[in-house]
Amino acid sequence: MNVLIAGATGGLGEAVVDLFRKQGANVFEVARSGEGVIRADLTKPEEAQRAAAEAGVVDAVVHLTGAFAAGSENDAWHQMLSVNLESAVYLFNAVLPGMKQRGHGVLIAVGSKVAVEPAAGLAAYGASKAALVHYVKTLALELKDAGVRANAVLPSTIDTAANRRAMPQADFSKWVQPHSLAGLIAWLASDAAADVSGAVIPVYGRS
Repeated sequence: MNVLIAGATGGLGEAVVDLFRKQGANVFEVARSGEGVIRADLTKPEEAQRAAAEAGVVDAVVHLTGAFAAGSENDAWHQMLSVNLESAVYLFNAVLPGMKQRGHGVLIAVGSKVAVEPAAGLAAYGASKAALVHYVKTLALELKDAGVRANAVLPSTIDTAANRRAMPQADFSKWVQPHSLAGLIAWLASDAAADVSGAVIPVYGRS
């Protein structure tokens, strides 16, 4: 299996990349920086097209690219919609022609619990993740006869080093473990999930 993983160098990305490789997949890592990755800014459509072209034929695309900003200022709205939504649209649009031509493919996006359970102060972030969910569910409908599946997973806070630094007083034991989320993503990409498309799967840990 050839898998393209966007946002591959983040805390969750490392766990997802590691699991797919352990399962024997050929992994193409996409990130803004890092050694051995396809460097691309996916908020730019031409960069997404270039990244997809460098990866070549892929069976599954996992979109982990994301950003977080509180508030509802104009800059927050622009950043959240650009990174959390538009980067997925541009990347999926870049790989979809090939997937439809081959009659096979899997698209997986990582959203957030806030997409379906709003939180005060997170309007821009929550709306961008809610739009991502709507986009994925619409793709699943549009692609149901093309052999391409699209699903989303919605974690609550993920136990990463960055989140621990940002919230040092939190109870980390209640957070979603990256390896647990990676396992679900790998399953969704596999033939075992051949009948699953349009799913929005909550992964809330003990929160």
